[in-house]
Amino acid sequence: MFSIEDQLTRLYVFVDNFCQSRPDLAAWRQSPQQPVFSDAEVLTIALMQSWLEVASLKQTYRLVTANCRPAFPHLCSYPQWIARVHALSRLLEALLRALSNFAPEAPAFYLIDAKPIPVCQPIRHRRVRLLREEGAWFGKTSKGWFFGFKLHVLRHIDGRIVNLVLTPGNWDDREPALALMLGVNGGVTLGDLGYQGRARAQELAEEAEMLLLTRADAPAQQRLLTQVREAIETTFWQLCRKFLDRVLARSWRGLWHSILLKVIHYNLCQTGFLSA
Repeated sequence: MFSIEDQLTRLYVFVDNFCQSRPDLAAWRQSPQQPVFSDAEVLTIALMQSWLEVASLKQTYRLVTANCRPAFPHLCSYPQWIARVHALSRLLEALLRALSNFAPEAPAFYLIDAKPIPVCQPIRHRRVRLLREEGAWFGKTSKGWFFGFKLHVLRHIDGRIVNLVLTPGNWDDREPALALMLGVNGGVTLGDLGYQGRARAQELAEEAEMLLLTRADAPAQQRLLTQVREAIETTFWQLCRKFLDRVLARSWRGLWHSILLKVIHYNLCQTGFLSA
């Protein structure tokens, strides 16, 4: 088990090395001079949320400040820090893509599924307004109705999440499937019965060179396919332990960045770079 100092050091080294390898991601700044409180430091603190297992980025900032203030001599105030986090959207997405690269000999086998991200409890469905103008809507799962979004995930068989899409809660699970699979170089994907359909399977085969399988396609192997698919349920469970489904953001961008941070940390744990 790594200490908080070990985690901070490992995260900083990883993010700083990546930032130095991709100077183009800092080209959005009007001034050529780099800030004294670096982007790597900004994201290092943000990525600690999953390891600290707290519900919000504000709690993360306060804990890191209280316990490791000397590690960040140029630390800015919380409002400035959170604004910096949200300004680094391209860097977050590039980090996720970098963690999704596989060796050429890795099996091209994936799992696909969707996870509801409710923005409120069911008792508040009649009066909820949070994020409604930014896409939150009513959706239904086997467990009932929810109001919020759906997180659609493509997961490699080795455990890493390779692509994700956030949609309104009322979207069909099959709609973002093509966008998810265009991010990889073909292969085989296993989904639940919500992804079945000849037209969709043909589209994925032609556009993304992906063979999509569900239990309906191999009725004799239903038990085996169910056991394999349990892996993505485990992934969602692990992310929910890090408050994936706790929505405290007041904007779609804030929610998206919160999800990206948790998924990046999850992938770093899957690669063995960090402790879970």
